[in-house]
Amino acid sequence: MANCAVAIYHSSNWQHESVMVTQAKIDPLVIAISSRALFNLEDSHRVFEEEGLDAYQQYQISKEDQPLEQGDAFLLVQKLLGLNKLLDESPVQVILLSRNSADTGLRVFNSIQHYGLDISRAAFSGGESPYRYISAFNSHLFLSTDGADVRQALESGVAAATILPSEKSTTPSEKLKIAFDGDAVLFSDDSEKIFKNKGLAAFTKNEKEAANEPLSGGPFKPVLAALQQIQMVFPPGESPLRTCLVTARAAPAHERVVRTLRAWNIRIDESLFLGGLDKGEFLRAFDADVFFDDQEAHCESARNHVATGHVPHGIANEKI
Repeated sequence: MANCAVAIYHSSNWQHESVMVTQAKIDPLVIAISSRALFNLEDSHRVFEEEGLDAYQQYQISKEDQPLEQGDAFLLVQKLLGLNKLLDESPVQVILLSRNSADTGLRVFNSIQHYGLDISRAAFSGGESPYRYISAFNSHLFLSTDGADVRQALESGVAAATILPSEKSTTPSEKLKIAFDGDAVLFSDDSEKIFKNKGLAAFTKNEKEAANEPLSGGPFKPVLAALQQIQMVFPPGESPLRTCLVTARAAPAHERVVRTLRAWNIRIDESLFLGGLDKGEFLRAFDADVFFDDQEAHCESARNHVATGHVPHGIANEKI
């Protein structure tokens, strides 16, 4: 019952430190996140599950002036909104989508004000799934703790991930660092299907032969492209946003990835080709604020180190 979503936008004419940066206006980036990802709502959700809707409503209203604790995606949202302070026009706007009614959702909005988050738009769906409003808000990305809502968003053509309980970094960093898996996340799962169905040798052979053929885009391609537009507003080397590809691929399968990003005219700051090594330690070394991966095993490793979003997309998530 305590499920919400947040949306984020970016635009132009930005200021970095004391320097005004002028840029042609770009399309906004829109992201959505559930309230249980933004805030820790475990206590109130337990009341709903154990005692029902009436008890839940009374609980939330009685505590609406008590700020909620930060959730697993709070720091990510806070850093995204922090970009607004560096630029002439606000590049990030957050929209709250919630299963609450406006009445029970007042505690969430009071908590937003308590933490000074610049969030003013919301849709409260009164117990229904809020995913249907994602497209209405032109969202590029939906983050939620509800796996069913995430799958529905992906099926409607919007990048989405289930935010998992994660260990947060205790080292504050001024930079916002976002890491992505490759196949079935940034890229389609066409090559991953070959690996799953025919094995590593067939996969490697295919990738060598198709090295000059760009991979099709996956659900997170538009997100990466939009993030790059934000980066390009800042002078070279001064962007507060950094991206990283963390993939199980290794040479020679790396070449097709490099040529694909080149064909898309998308630059990614760091690329890690791990050849099947555990991703968790590398994500900690990158100091990622969030990591998106389609495979649950990789997510389990990652969430011990960083905020992690499982992308239930592609062959790895097909039910047998």
